[in-house]
Amino acid sequence: MSQDNSEHPKINAQLNMSPEEMRTLGYKVIDMLVDHYQALDEKPVQSVEQSARVAMEARFHEPLPQRGMDANDLLEAVHQDVLEQNYHRIHPRDFAYVNSPSNFVSVLADTLASGYNVFAGAWITSPAAAMIELVTLDWLRQLISLPDATGGIFTSGGSVANLTGLAVARHIKLGEDFQNGTLYFSEQTHASVSKALRILGFGKEQIRKLPVDADFRLNLDALRDAIAEDRSRGKQPFCVVGNAGTTNTGTVDPLEDMAQICREEDLWLHIDAAYGGGAAFTEQGRFALKGIEYADSVAIDPHKWLFQPFEMGCALVRDRRHLWETFNVGAEYLKNLVDPTLQEVNFYDYGIQMSRRFRALKLWLSLKAFGADAFSQSVQRGIELAEIAERHLKQSTNWKIVTPAQLGVITFSFVAKSDTESDAINDAISQQIVNDGFAFVHTTILRERVVLRMVTLNPRTTERDIIETIDRMESFGKVPIAQ
Repeated sequence: MSQDNSEHPKINAQLNMSPEEMRTLGYKVIDMLVDHYQALDEKPVQSVEQSARVAMEARFHEPLPQRGMDANDLLEAVHQDVLEQNYHRIHPRDFAYVNSPSNFVSVLADTLASGYNVFAGAWITSPAAAMIELVTLDWLRQLISLPDATGGIFTSGGSVANLTGLAVARHIKLGEDFQNGTLYFSEQTHASVSKALRILGFGKEQIRKLPVDADFRLNLDALRDAIAEDRSRGKQPFCVVGNAGTTNTGTVDPLEDMAQICREEDLWLHIDAAYGGGAAFTEQGRFALKGIEYADSVAIDPHKWLFQPFEMGCALVRDRRHLWETFNVGAEYLKNLVDPTLQEVNFYDYGIQMSRRFRALKLWLSLKAFGADAFSQSVQRGIELAEIAERHLKQSTNWKIVTPAQLGVITFSFVAKSDTESDAINDAISQQIVNDGFAFVHTTILRERVVLRMVTLNPRTTERDIIETIDRMESFGKVPIAQ
């Protein structure tokens, strides 16, 4: 993407464009986006031609450009060399990860929020933006039946949402001296929880990663035993992390029983519902998530099953005062931003960031534009697609269901003469389906075995997409692996 330096345009020291130039570029960007959405089904899920670092270096490495070049030419280069050479997370046959099948209204909202450069950290700088965030947070609170006193904040994603909830748990339960504290979660818990605990200063000796039961849910006996053992050793148990939809299998921990244990032991209950929280839009999902309403804090990612573009996570805390108590530090240069008569909420006092983008706009605008019923149907579609996959897999003797369809996730394995052979075939199938370009399916590890995993959250995915993907993988599995 190096520029042609044969002719240099006049230096634009004000970084301005004329209205005509802005409109031309803006229309071009919108056209690129619309064309991308319309052509997705015909594109390979991953369009990366040469992804090795050496190839990327050859394509992009250049000295800092001293003069500008034509913006239209730059957009064409970005389109061909960057955006089309990409793993398309909104593709209807992306089954590899908990994806982000965003919607166009939210894309436009992000564009507006960036264009107006809204500062969503202080009430006085944009009271309307702050109010929209409060309203949208309250919609999510209602969705999972947390009490009226709940507060929250939108974050970059589930990792920071988990970090936020766990920071509040540490501050409220342990105060300044947390070196004796211990907390508990299952071996299926997302890695962002372990990373958050490292950032918060907890050592490995304070973290109890517990076994799961036959259904990959946190083993309650192991939890009770670990708490009792730590208390007998003079430790200070303070928090349990529950899963409301694990990344590996879509499993929901026994949240009601965990909440009861936390009440008995006076422990904080944090629930990671990063993708699974969206299931609360459906009756089936609300039943699966029963007990989430007892949480002290919850992490939800609207950029997963609420169909928003990256980046958007959410931390909800049962008592909003605990957020302020944890993150408010005060600063002399902020005193003019505070006017108690306005009854404001300054979100820089409720989370990690001081400078914050207006993330709430995209979720608020898309919920207003499409309505909650449309979101409910889209989430239900994701649940049903995994069930369709399970039924189709069961029609062949070449497949074994490892974990059934639950909350839009199913895991399965190619049947072979031995576990070792099955592991190798599953790895080969995943590699071949990715190389084929038709779909994207990856493996995971469950009980030390390699299994295939499909995540079906995209409402634009068709039954045909599911069936053709599985049939292709089956044909790959039947071919002997090259030695």
